[in-house]
Amino acid sequence: MSGSARPAAVLGVLAAAQFVVVLSTSIVNVALPSVRDGVGLSGTGMAWVVNAYGLAFGALLLLGGRAADLAGRRRVLLTGLSVFVAASLAAALATEPWLLIVARAAQGVGAAAVAPAALSLLMYVFPAGPGRGRALGVWGAVSGAGGAAGVLLGGVLTESMGWRSVFHATALGAAVVLAAGVRWVPRASTEGDDLPRLDLAGALSVTLGLVALVYSVTTAGRTGWTDPLVLGMAAAAAVLLALFAAIEHRHSAPLLPPRLLSRGSVAPANLVMALLGAVWVGLFFFLPLYQQQVLGDGPLRTGLAQLPLAAANMAGAFLAPRLARRVGASVTLVAGMAALSGGLLWLSGISANGTFTGDVLGPTLVIGLGLGIAFVQLTGAAVAGVPAGDAGLAGGLVNTTRQLGGALGLAVLATLAASRTASAGPGTSHAMALTEGYRTAFLVSAAVAAAGAALAPLLTRTPAKPARTKETTR
Repeated sequence: MSGSARPAAVLGVLAAAQFVVVLSTSIVNVALPSVRDGVGLSGTGMAWVVNAYGLAFGALLLLGGRAADLAGRRRVLLTGLSVFVAASLAAALATEPWLLIVARAAQGVGAAAVAPAALSLLMYVFPAGPGRGRALGVWGAVSGAGGAAGVLLGGVLTESMGWRSVFHATALGAAVVLAAGVRWVPRASTEGDDLPRLDLAGALSVTLGLVALVYSVTTAGRTGWTDPLVLGMAAAAAVLLALFAAIEHRHSAPLLPPRLLSRGSVAPANLVMALLGAVWVGLFFFLPLYQQQVLGDGPLRTGLAQLPLAAANMAGAFLAPRLARRVGASVTLVAGMAALSGGLLWLSGISANGTFTGDVLGPTLVIGLGLGIAFVQLTGAAVAGVPAGDAGLAGGLVNTTRQLGGALGLAVLATLAASRTASAGPGTSHAMALTEGYRTAFLVSAAVAAAGAALAPLLTRTPAKPARTKETTR
């Protein structure tokens, strides 16, 4: 890193980039009813507005991480931000459902370049030690707050200026971060002009395979698992993912080299991160719907209701490094996942005649605290002990597992919630039927978080060795 680059300024840019990426995961959630009416989305289409972003983001993160390692982190970061700005503007101008969904997928492509490059830069600027722990605390705080802030900002903008302003705002935010990145993120002398060979075949096969898998799970909720389309898409997913595995085995620079998963706690940390992602995305999808469709809150009130959750999330992220130093990383992670599970179990008790203070406030405070603690611990564990040359790939992998866990988790949770709502008795009101579906989603999420807490001790069985390789920022 150049001597003129201030670590605090670089951290500010990187944290802002991560904030914009996470913000875009949830900012549309409150606006979904308005988006549905504006472009004619179906119920399944609403889920795809969320999943198109998550799938493209998650499936291409490994490619983005490897590109950051090979082509230069600064270059990939700024390119990703540029794509993100253009895609956000396209979403704001969409007049048809498919155009909106394609634009959301393009946002995910840009985010897939931004997130791993930013995390890789953070790991370089702040070497292992207390400084990195504090930087990861900031990273975790903005990541967690981004989800809740997205719901808040989405509500404010939707109610005051309409749903299209949501995408105008993300475009503006990304443009500001892009300008700051040009100013503050240093250019290294080692950054060349030729892009090394990337595993494009692997990226294409894993992306198509995951899209087919999520599509089959989502469609099964409407047509059943014996539907020919569901079975065909599930078979296509199996073939494509098997093809991906074969490509990775033979490629000279695979997206997911086996050596990475054998480093420290990379493999178990990513496994638990996938479970956390499923819970995270599901929470910010179903909670705003419950508040609007059952409690009758408007977009603005729904957004404001996320402030306590955001505050608890930030508190958990800042608290995590201190807890880890006092009681150990494993105990801290178990505590975070257990708090998350307990809060979701509490939230599964919502009622059709409930209130925000009586049904939502208490559980979301516990959930936010657990999310913040768990995210920081898992992010640190997933990149610990990884050589500098693979730092971007490790950052891409941990973001991949969170996003793909979220996409697959949302597909499953949405299917279960819709099935539970549809099975409500003939005398059940619409609000009660919806509530039963949301309760099911939160209850299953609590079980998933509990499974993550049970798996957390695996992270300490293969202690990471600090990487000794040094390299300049690219």
